[in-house]
Amino acid sequence: MKIVIAPDSFKESLSSLEAANAIERGFKSVFPNAVYSKVPMADGGEGTVQSLIDATNGLLKEQVVTGPLGEPVNAFFGLTGDGKTAVIEMAAASGLHLVPTSKRNPLVTSTRGTGELIAAALDLGVKHIIIGIGGSATNDGGAGMVQALGGRLLDESGNDIGPGGGALSKIATIDLTDLDARLKDVQMEVACDVDNPLTGPRGASAIFGPQKGATPEMVELLDQNLSHFATVAERELGKSFRDIAGAGAAGGLGAGLLAFLHADLKRGVDIILHAVNFEDVVKDADLVITGEGRIDSQTVYGKTPIGVAKVAKKYNVPVIGLAGSLSQDCDVVYEHGIDALFSIVPGVIPLSEAFEHAAHYMERTARNVAASMRM
Repeated sequence: MKIVIAPDSFKESLSSLEAANAIERGFKSVFPNAVYSKVPMADGGEGTVQSLIDATNGLLKEQVVTGPLGEPVNAFFGLTGDGKTAVIEMAAASGLHLVPTSKRNPLVTSTRGTGELIAAALDLGVKHIIIGIGGSATNDGGAGMVQALGGRLLDESGNDIGPGGGALSKIATIDLTDLDARLKDVQMEVACDVDNPLTGPRGASAIFGPQKGATPEMVELLDQNLSHFATVAERELGKSFRDIAGAGAAGGLGAGLLAFLHADLKRGVDIILHAVNFEDVVKDADLVITGEGRIDSQTVYGKTPIGVAKVAKKYNVPVIGLAGSLSQDCDVVYEHGIDALFSIVPGVIPLSEAFEHAAHYMERTARNVAASMRM
């Protein structure tokens, strides 16, 4: 019997590899002779770098870059085991968690550090970059990123504009003459799980600006500035991208990646499934076990368990989902390829205890699932 174990991370408690290891221990206590294939998973958000490193025997690379407020921060990116693909979480360099609550202001926060991570990956000779763009502190349309990679965003006097979404109104021309030439030879895939356009009532500023510290007045200004940025870019680059689904992700970084780096925006879980060759792993399996911290009705919208289940169902492989908690509306996942659900938490307990003993609860639940199968 071949069992594929492919969970996402359980936030604040288990990495995807730790979750997979605990599931394997539980099942092995009942089925010691089964063949186990562990595939740590992610959907492009937090934990994506670690998951792909674990799945491919890759390396974690540390890098000091410019933080959202212009100060140095310790960031990281991943290099897959074959050395050909870099995996970046933009939040590592430009994330909201890097900005104290009292200093959150998307008029001044910049994506420069994200561009510096891309440059560091290029220095390693990679030909493929996967970048997850959730959790940003920024609303600059990727302006800081493109500046870090050699592009110039100039005001009417021919000077480089400053950092942040507040400076975008000053852009008069765009000069990409010195944009890093290595980018032309790199496939850039962006893990993007929102479909917001760049501007308007569903745009980057209106939907995501407030959580980054924007007041209603700031939201209006930021939206106007992104619209101006898009107008100039469309004129200078001869392409329109403001209404593309996902352009508004990460404060417009989705648009910047589309416009300047010719990136492909895709669902994060689809990128990860392809990167780990999941179809090859699952096609001869007898069972797939997946999971994440919480399974609910939102899980069907591009989250890891459904991505895993859809591939498994192509080969008629049954799928079990394990979660820290199951919502009242979680039954909807049964319509999308998951056959059975189990919560690993033993009862009503403090959240801190659930986090502290997550590996034990996971192993015990997996053991009980396996024992039920054996009976």
